[in-house]
Amino acid sequence: MNAGVSLEHNFSMLLLKLFVVLACFHECLSDLQVHHKGYMLTGRATGDFVPKITPTASPQPFLPLLAPSPLSTFTNSTSPKLSGLCMLNFTAAQSLISITSIDCWAAFAPLLANVICCPQLHATLVILVGQLSKETGVLALNRTLAKPCLSDIEQVLAGQGAGDGLNQVCSIHSSNLTEASCPVKDVDEFENMVNSSELLASCEKIDPVKECCDQVCQGAISDAATRLALKASDPLSMDGPHVLPQHTTRINDCKTVVLRWLASKLDPYHAKEVLRGLTNCNVNKVCPLVFPNMKHVANSCGNGISDQTACCDAMNSYVSHLQKQTLITNLQALDCATSLGLKLQKYNITKDVYSLCHISLKDFSLQVGSQESGCLLPSLPSDATLDKFSGISFICDLNDNIPAQWPSLSLLPASSCNKSMYSHWWFTLILNYFNAISLIISLFSLVFMSYSYQNSCTTCRHKCSKWS
Repeated sequence: MNAGVSLEHNFSMLLLKLFVVLACFHECLSDLQVHHKGYMLTGRATGDFVPKITPTASPQPFLPLLAPSPLSTFTNSTSPKLSGLCMLNFTAAQSLISITSIDCWAAFAPLLANVICCPQLHATLVILVGQLSKETGVLALNRTLAKPCLSDIEQVLAGQGAGDGLNQVCSIHSSNLTEASCPVKDVDEFENMVNSSELLASCEKIDPVKECCDQVCQGAISDAATRLALKASDPLSMDGPHVLPQHTTRINDCKTVVLRWLASKLDPYHAKEVLRGLTNCNVNKVCPLVFPNMKHVANSCGNGISDQTACCDAMNSYVSHLQKQTLITNLQALDCATSLGLKLQKYNITKDVYSLCHISLKDFSLQVGSQESGCLLPSLPSDATLDKFSGISFICDLNDNIPAQWPSLSLLPASSCNKSMYSHWWFTLILNYFNAISLIISLFSLVFMSYSYQNSCTTCRHKCSKWS
């Protein structure tokens, strides 16, 4: 306990010192800010700064999105051409639509797809149908209207800056708006079959950290979905370890119906927070990277390492390819490092090439700006933000240069829930520490950008201010 008090005291002193440094720096630059203010607003070059990324091309390891001029800001939107057949209320969900369009902004959509864009898009679909059910009494669209509604959603998002083809990026189909194979979609029937008050109590507010371990809301959703699925199934066939695939699909489809019911009971903002929190539990469980052939690494590093330079060159080249795929979270990076290490071991690479070649967790995520290593997104749900002058911004975790852990049979990474790390006071303190440092450095970056408009992306909160 004394150690905890000491650590909290040291943490507080560190924050105080950082705040003093920030204040002093701001005061020193106050006169220069006035001098550069006019340049900040009018000194931007014109032209098309959006990167041209074709669907078949590998994403480039930079995120250059900037306003071409102060007269042509990011807030411009086009009027979507709607089908006139869809009953979804886009006006009532304007705030939600705006967040989704920024999270899936233009060429950034494939790069943010796994962690930010697609989870937000799926949540938006659930909320739109859920909110409509308050008027129709039905928790799904019929198959005739689902297709034009999906097209309308894409049009509305694209009109506010979202990328084209989000249905391909996020594997969205018109069936995502229907009941699919779930046998229940009527609100009254739903509420007669499940314990709706218990379901709402379990899910109306969740802790995005504890929920992934305790699964209180997830358990309530699974129970409700199973009850709905039972209507079209033999109860005995849905019990035990040998559940048939069609029953698993039906339960998953019914989970979507349950989520829509929850979304109908919450305002869109809180529904979005709950849905993103639930999705995040699954996002952090899986490494989204695709590991290409690694024979070149095996030839250079396998059967003992005779040439360390050749081995590390091969390893760095391979990791550099992985880094160009997408942005990932810090927890995903841990899983990716373990997955890659186990694959390398199957090629008879027994030595810890991570330590040998100085491979860190950041090396598994996409580079941003002029960084030499990648940007790790926070493991908790987050959104991109849009400034009409400086562009798209998102937060990178501050776990700088944490070495990747080489897996071993005696030291495989345990589940964070098994270690009960989230329940320890020190883990909460560390989370608060990183959050506070993120805030301070974000403020620092704003002061710094006002001093020099030509500076590139900051380490933590990447607000690009010049691209050439």
